Amino acid sequence: MTRLLVAAGQAASVSGDLDANVATAARLTGLAATQGVRLLVLPEAFLTGYDVAAFDGPLRDADDLGSWLDPLREAAAGGVTVVVGTAVRRAGERRLSQVVVRPDGTATTPYDKQHLDGLEKQLFTTGDHGASISVDGVELGLSICYDGCFPEHAQAAARDGAMGYLSSSAYFPGGAHRRDLYYAARAVENGMYVVFSGLTGRCGDTEFIGGSAVYDPEGRPLARLGEEEGLAIAELDTEVVAQTRATHTMTADHRSTLGPRVRS
Repeated sequence: MTRLLVAAGQAASVSGDLDANVATAARLTGLAATQGVRLLVLPEAFLTGYDVAAFDGPLRDADDLGSWLDPLREAAAGGVTVVVGTAVRRAGERRLSQVVVRPDGTATTPYDKQHLDGLEKQLFTTGDHGASISVDGVELGLSICYDGCFPEHAQAAARDGAMGYLSSSAYFPGGAHRRDLYYAARAVENGMYVVFSGLTGRCGDTEFIGGSAVYDPEGRPLARLGEEEGLAIAELDTEVVAQTRATHTMTADHRSTLGPRVRS
């Protein structure tokens, strides 16, 4: 049995101001560290800002995770693994990605968003693989916003061994109903925790609605924010995942095919 203290963090992001957004991420990471949090998830495109002007501008290469990330590295050294969204260039293509910063200072971009929505389809290309990370021995699947609207995305992580699903997201006004249904559903369908981090406040010309939350394997919110800046903190317990999956066996009972559809 492993227990892991996690947080879904949210704050406003400044369009195109990488330094300001790294500083905000570092501040939230430092706050999380003071409360014993071991994993912090931050919103989609948080470091660049979720804004067309930022996306159209110059982007860091996915392999260029040097000194510009140092404030976040320093904050993560307090014992927190940070997962945060950003737009990057990878092999000449624009991607919506997640940066993972570890307490030892290492930083990677292991995952690019696989489902693009709206204007994203004109600006970015899709990622070609799923990804999971391990924190204190707990495997956790990575996802970015619209990915979480597809049951098979979270299911693939769960079937590969993930006990949690980490979503860096950005929801617009009017999307709260769907937001709250999607991520609770991904939790209960797979008997796993979901850590959902939503961008909040104004970025460029757009408002975002936050709603960061941690859901238990039954889909119940353990911690939740409205639109305020802050951290939603809760504990993940691998024994609860095991018990839930033993009682509700959807993950084990998954069929690779349902066969042909007969119409009459």
